[in-house]
Amino acid sequence: MNATPTHSPVQAQPRPEDENLGLGANLAYGFQHVLTMYGGIIAVPLIVGEAAGLSGSDLGLLITACLFMGGLATLLQTLGLPFFGSQLPLVQGVSFSGVATMIAIVNTGGGLPAIFGAVMAASLIGLLITPVFSKVIRFFPPLVTGSVITTIGLTLMPVAAHWAMGGDSHAPDYGSMANIALAAATLAIVLLLSKLGSAAISRLSILLAIIIGTLLAVFIGQADFSQVASGPAFALPSPFHFGLPTFEIAATISMFIVIIVTLVETSADILAVGDIIETDIDSQRLGNGLRADMLSSMVAPVFGSFTQSAFAQNVGLVAVTGIKSRYVVAFGGLILIVLGLLPVMGRLVACVPSAVLGGAGIVLFGTVAASGIRTLAKVNYTNNMNLVIVATSISAGMIPIVAPSFYHHFPTWFATIFHSGISSAAVVAIILNLLFNHMTLGNSDQQSVFVAGTERILRESDLACLNDGDRVVGGKLYDKDGHEVPVIPNGHTMPRTTQPTAAGTPL
Repeated sequence: MNATPTHSPVQAQPRPEDENLGLGANLAYGFQHVLTMYGGIIAVPLIVGEAAGLSGSDLGLLITACLFMGGLATLLQTLGLPFFGSQLPLVQGVSFSGVATMIAIVNTGGGLPAIFGAVMAASLIGLLITPVFSKVIRFFPPLVTGSVITTIGLTLMPVAAHWAMGGDSHAPDYGSMANIALAAATLAIVLLLSKLGSAAISRLSILLAIIIGTLLAVFIGQADFSQVASGPAFALPSPFHFGLPTFEIAATISMFIVIIVTLVETSADILAVGDIIETDIDSQRLGNGLRADMLSSMVAPVFGSFTQSAFAQNVGLVAVTGIKSRYVVAFGGLILIVLGLLPVMGRLVACVPSAVLGGAGIVLFGTVAASGIRTLAKVNYTNNMNLVIVATSISAGMIPIVAPSFYHHFPTWFATIFHSGISSAAVVAIILNLLFNHMTLGNSDQQSVFVAGTERILRESDLACLNDGDRVVGGKLYDKDGHEVPVIPNGHTMPRTTQPTAAGTPL
């Protein structure tokens, strides 16, 4: 008796981000992610806390709260809940885009409670409008994402340079040869391990270089661990330690502009990391990621933290290491939570010299720009304005970097958006892509000089002058019988003896 054939269901293609590398690798690579973004995540509470006049102990609590909340937000983004979390290797932390706005709120007398209230209210509005952002994924082709990714890398380079010079512009040794030499040594270690090491060592080259660079700094007296033992070893975040949030309309409106910037930057980071790890990003997944950002930002003020977003430098780490697993980043989130509960560990990580981080940052941030260039290589530049769109977008993104005061006299809402090079490039790229590639009504049928300059083209009138059998040899045009066809320079009169083509038009 013949058995009835059974058809096994088609196995779904595993997503690269779902690979689990095991406990040891997850911890090692996760710690590498934490080291990469640690300086950035503590920078915002340091700046805002000092502007608010906090004491040393309160400033420490503010930093601890930001570490703890960054870990929770990272877990939500990487592991996900229904409708929340992109399930991508994205490290979350305090968004730097809101620093200027938060300082302005402090300076107008609102204080930290007004900041926390504005963050909660604006994030709630942002949560409600995320469906709009998640539906515009088709307006983010490689033309747009490549421009934004490139700009992300380029805008982060000043951070790497600042770290390499010492990290503290007021320090007497800022920019000294000792700091720059330490950064250069760290960079050299990264490159050496990448070239000579095994695959595992190469992937851990950033972490190993930071450890070796720190040991080198200890040997030459450029690392100070004296503050590690000062302060409590364990501390739980205290809800509303800085007071209950207050809700002010002006502060909320200002913070909502920051939320718009955060949504644009997070969209770019989600699409960027999706392109880097080569996984599909649809509108639902983008929306889940944005909702995770907004939910985390709403909860953050409860513990004394601020708006949360993906860290661009960790996108670069994903690109340079090739580690695509979201579980690696989730372990990084767990480490952030531990650092938030164990201030002594946070103080230990804080002892890594900024110059060491700067040397590693040169590779990390440059890799982001290189990834963007790779994406831009996929763009079709034939007979369109895409080259102009790329050029204008990246240039717009560079303006706030090369001229930080460029937008100081613009309206506050405009300056808040365009003061971020990433947001500037994203907004310009999206608008120009819509204008030239989607709203084709009104486009000129005459090619722009930029289009004509990007490739070789022939006009229909030129082709009409050619006959079957015509060929070019050595830069000269010959007909099918081997006779050279004269080419007359522009502006010259055609001699009477010139033979006409079959179409009756002299060539």
